[in-house]
Amino acid sequence: MDPELLERITARRAELDELEEQLAKQLAEVRAERDELAVAERVLERMSEQLADERASAAPTPGQVGGRAVMLVPHRTPGMEETTLPPDYQRILAVVRQAAGPVMARQVGDVLGIDVSVRFLRRR
Repeated sequence: MDPELLERITARRAELDELEEQLAKQLAEVRAERDELAVAERVLERMSEQLADERASAAPTPGQVGGRAVMLVPHRTPGMEETTLPPDYQRILAVVRQAAGPVMARQVGDVLGIDVSVRFLRRR
């Protein structure tokens, strides 16, 4: 056998062994990161479900007052978002924020398309 050829084969085998080691290490790192991402995904799913449950339980629910359906407003708690309010209440807040000064009920009613004129009852 040719010693030069044998030397080349041995050198190439050493290169391939080194490359295999590097690739094995890289593959292990990729698998570890993929496993970490899978765990993070499961945690995120659980947290999303918990948040959805919390929002659903805090969402305003219709109630009855004097035989009429009304939207109940949740009690205010620290950190409560405006999004927990019924949509009309959110619109009222937006109208008040946009006003340059004091806001009259009529102004809010006009923006919301609600008649807020006062009706007096006549006494007989």
